[in-house]
Amino acid sequence: ERFPEVRVLELERNVGFGTAANAGVDAVDSEFVLVLNPDARPLGDGLSSLQACAEANPRAAIAVPALVDEAGEPQPSRIGYPTWRWTGSPAVTSFPGRRLENGDQGFAVGAALLFRREAFRSVGGFDPDYFLFYEEVDLCLRLEQAGWGIVSCPAATFRHAGGASTRRDWAESYRRQLAGHLLFIRKHHGAAAAERSRRVLVVAVALRALLARGEVRRAAWKALPW
Repeated sequence: ERFPEVRVLELERNVGFGTAANAGVDAVDSEFVLVLNPDARPLGDGLSSLQACAEANPRAAIAVPALVDEAGEPQPSRIGYPTWRWTGSPAVTSFPGRRLENGDQGFAVGAALLFRREAFRSVGGFDPDYFLFYEEVDLCLRLEQAGWGIVSCPAATFRHAGGASTRRDWAESYRRQLAGHLLFIRKHHGAAAAERSRRVLVVAVALRALLARGEVRRAAWKALPW
């Protein structure tokens, strides 16, 4: 009501982050489209700087801003692709080798991503099999496999609080994180690698259920039977 120039798409049910984003991308015809988490926002001229960076890199499918938390401390915006060795730690940066010294490698953290719409649509957008978590990991890999690039744009800064979509029911969100990981490994590395990953997670999540405390422990107990 306050912004009549804005079009709001109201979906009939919660179809998941990636599928909902696909509907938004399909509804516009601009060259670029920003996919933004509900707990992220640009600082200063962050959005215009991000678009300028994308325009200067015509083979980039995604322009990635620098991310900071609510206190202004830097957050990783590029992380190495996950492997079957992940032990189920809830943090997005927890996989072995995922924190990279080179900020121009790996997948782009999905808090704030400016997509070249042509590239996004050329690979089919987000895979609807991912409900929450890993949809951006999968899409980044498919875009790179299709010959597109991902460019880091440190001059553009976005603030990202973190956890807005998962805080209400972290136990269920954690289960979806585990599911997204196994789906990603199976899709890109095969069933045998996914089974190795599942066995690692059974042991790791069981230990977390026994040894952790608070919400992490409750989430692990809920996820373990699944």
